[in-house]
Amino acid sequence: MSKHLGVTFDTEMLRLALTHRSYAFEHDGLPTNERLEFLGDAVLGVLVTDYLYKTYRDEAESELAKKRASIVSTVALAHVARRADIGPHIFLGEGEIRTHGGNKDSILADTFEALIGATYLRGGFDDAWIIVEKHVIPLLEDEHIMGAGKDWKTLVQVAVDKHNMGAIEYRVSGTGPDHDRTFEATLSVGGIPYATAEAKTKKDAERLAAWHSLSDIENRTHA
Repeated sequence: MSKHLGVTFDTEMLRLALTHRSYAFEHDGLPTNERLEFLGDAVLGVLVTDYLYKTYRDEAESELAKKRASIVSTVALAHVARRADIGPHIFLGEGEIRTHGGNKDSILADTFEALIGATYLRGGFDDAWIIVEKHVIPLLEDEHIMGAGKDWKTLVQVAVDKHNMGAIEYRVSGTGPDHDRTFEATLSVGGIPYATAEAKTKKDAERLAAWHSLSDIENRTHA
């Protein structure tokens, strides 16, 4: 993993960064990676914001905010984590293993942030930047990831209304403690289910479900 990410880790800190709460709960309350995730999220935000501010000197705040939201989203960070093959190394409880937790966007994104937090503790912003520059900043050139920032719910509404496909419904459920909830949303149109997506907020889960559903909805309208 160190080879993929471009930095080295202290063994104990690496294990902590990879310890999901489900594993800790089943092993006598071991410490989890949640504090490192909290730290990593903040460090990532500072580094990305600094880069965008200095690189896109003529862009308005609103455009910079959209870029930042796209490349630090759950979808974007999960994409990075998969490319770095982080999933198989995460310590998960039996329930998460059965439900393929190592491939869930929310768990992958959280773990990636925890690894950034661990790197920051070891070498400060300079070391954390190595990961961010290598794995996160290139997403600005990824049309698929950048597209995640669009207003997909409106695009779905337009497509559905144009072809009278029926009522739109987002079925949302939440799991996890109040301070760290994960939401899952499934989009249905006219009673037909389309994509399901996970995110840290209901709004983002619904938006991502719309994003993943739009091509299928448009294909159905042209069938």
